Amino acid sequence: MTTTTGFAQLTGTYTLDPAHTRIGFVARHAMVTKVRGAFNEFEGTAVLDGDNPAGSTAAVTIKAASIDTRNAQRDEHLRSNDFLGMETYPEITFTSTSVRQTGEADFEVTGDLTIKGVTNSVTIPFTYEGAATDPFGNVRVGFEGSVTINRKDYGVTWNAALETGGVLVSDKIVLEFEVSAVKNA
Repeated sequence: MTTTTGFAQLTGTYTLDPAHTRIGFVARHAMVTKVRGAFNEFEGTAVLDGDNPAGSTAAVTIKAASIDTRNAQRDEHLRSNDFLGMETYPEITFTSTSVRQTGEADFEVTGDLTIKGVTNSVTIPFTYEGAATDPFGNVRVGFEGSVTINRKDYGVTWNAALETGGVLVSDKIVLEFEVSAVKNA
């Protein structure tokens, strides 16, 4: 396994910066368009092992109630038992179980994703976007990745048939991650 150039110096524990991180999703609506949304409240940490990326870990906790599709009525429906059931399941969590370097700046992070009380293993391909020292002297790293899941695998099964055939909401959901993390002092 090769080590990404300069990656060894990034070894340490990092905290997600919610002001500069986006945890989003895309779903097909009415078979003809895409609806994009994001979760606005979450926290997460990552332990990067630059000498041995396989020793790295990540964990994220998302507040289900923070779902935001820029439509209040739709967001309320998504918070209901038809979708996320946030009264019973207020959090969505991801805890890594393995990290594998697949290229110079590419990694696969496998872990347990729990939505609505159902846990499945998912593998998310991530690309290391770089590191910088911000104006406040903090070391920041950036990663981007996405993965497609089937919402029915998590007990999110509500749908409505369309008059023209098909359904209102796609089963496949793309989860998108644009991560900025700050190295802990």
